Formats: sequence, C-alpha cells, structure tokens
Amino acid sequence: MATYAIGDIQGCYDPLRRLLDRVKFDPAADRLWVVGDLVNRGPASVHVLRFLRGLGEAATVVLGNHDLYLLMRAAGYERREQGDTLYQVFEAPDRDELIAWLSGQPLMHVEGDYAMVHAGLLPEWTISNAHALAAEVAAALTGVDAKRLLLNLAGNSPDRWSDDLQGWDRLRVVVNALTRMRFCTPDGRMALRAKGPPDDAPPGTMPWFRVPERLYRTHTIVCGHWSALGFHREPGLIALDSGCVWGGKLTAVRLEDGEVFQVLG
Repeated sequence: MATYAIGDIQGCYDPLRRLLDRVKFDPAADRLWVVGDLVNRGPASVHVLRFLRGLGEAATVVLGNHDLYLLMRAAGYERREQGDTLYQVFEAPDRDELIAWLSGQPLMHVEGDYAMVHAGLLPEWTISNAHALAAEVAAALTGVDAKRLLLNLAGNSPDRWSDDLQGWDRLRVVVNALTRMRFCTPDGRMALRAKGPPDDAPPGTMPWFRVPERLYRTHTIVCGHWSALGFHREPGLIALDSGCVWGGKLTAVRLEDGEVFQVLG
C-alpha cells in the first residue's frame, strides 16, 4: 500500500490519469490524497469530480478555494471569476450529485505525522485547534444554513483569528486561512491579496510556513494553492502546486518514502 499526495488538479483530468498510470496507482491497495482545487480553469472539471468520487475511500480530498467557489456559485453567488470554466459542471446531468459529494468533503485531514490542507495554517493554531475549526466549517457546509454560509464567504475581513469571533466572520477567517492564505505577519494577520513568490512578501509578512513560533510544527503540512511557490519541500512542509493548469506540471509525492513523480500539464 502506498499513499500519493497530489497537487492542484484544477480540471486537468488527462494529466491526472497519466500521473496515476505512471505510479501504477491501484485503488484497491493505494490511497490518493488530493490537496484541493479539484476544479476550475482546466478543461475537464466534471471528469475530475466523477473520477475522484468514484474512487470512494481510496481518495482523501480537502476543499480548496476553487472548490468552494464552485459551491458558492451553485448556491447563487453571482460574481464570476476570470477564467471560470465551471459551466462544465453546471451543465452535467449529474451536477447535483457531484456538488453534494464535494460539499461533504473536509477542509483538513490529519493522519499520523501529516496534516493536509489546501493553503495553510495560522501560526497560533495547533493541529488540534485547526482540525476542530475545519470541522466547524465542514459541518456548516452540510447544515441547514449552508446556502447562507456560502453566500457570506467572500471577503478578506476579518484578516486574523480571534477566539471571540462568531458567525460568518468566524467561519470566513477559518476558510480564508485554510484555502487562500500565502503570507501572514508573525502574529497571524493574513495578507490575502498577495499572490507572488515568497521573495515578494508584502512588508511585515512572510510565508505562513516560515513564522518562527508557529504552533503546528508537530506535523508535516501537505498543501497546494501556491503555484508561484511551485513544488517545494522543507522540514515540516510539502507544497505540491506546480502549476499544471498554467502549463506546468502535476506533482505527486509518495508519503512513505518521499519519492516525487511529475507529468507535464
């Protein structure tokens, strides 16, 4: 049995299948960890969703910002992002089943020494803190107020965590950290508009995984989201977004031995 963690797919179905063929992925014995952003901008989002849903327990998925954007659009959010290709999903005969499956996926997965999220963790969160907060959001996404939550997710404020936060503000901060963050200040204030490489950090900020006193250092974080960072490993971090949808590569890491596999997008 092997566990393959794979970076942002974003509707790139053919590279996904080529990568899994290359590693000889066997859903009866192996497991696939997907760090979010299954959909959007790529040419075959609906095929990616069908394939991963069909893997059942062989696939462990966390939600990314593009996946949440799909759920927001399905809930009636009207602002369309540039490069949106989600019409493929909305025109599919099984759209309701696919959207329901996606909405039931978590925002964080913790297993052994690894914790998987799409974007990052705030420095004041322990793994158990972050996992509990992610579970709050996941419960809300399948609860009676799921539509209202999805229509209140957009926005960059509040830009930092507080235990006193309630309502949509509380859930929005958790979602923004787990699915959108790249840079933050040492005390956890997020710079959500910044999208460049680590050397372009806004003044006073740094990559979220470089904050010196971060509390989640008990685990190695497996993530994606940051194509300008590219595939990157350092102690405590495996970052897998190597820009497949932008003509880069799709990357997988076998967690048992750290071997890297890549195919061109």
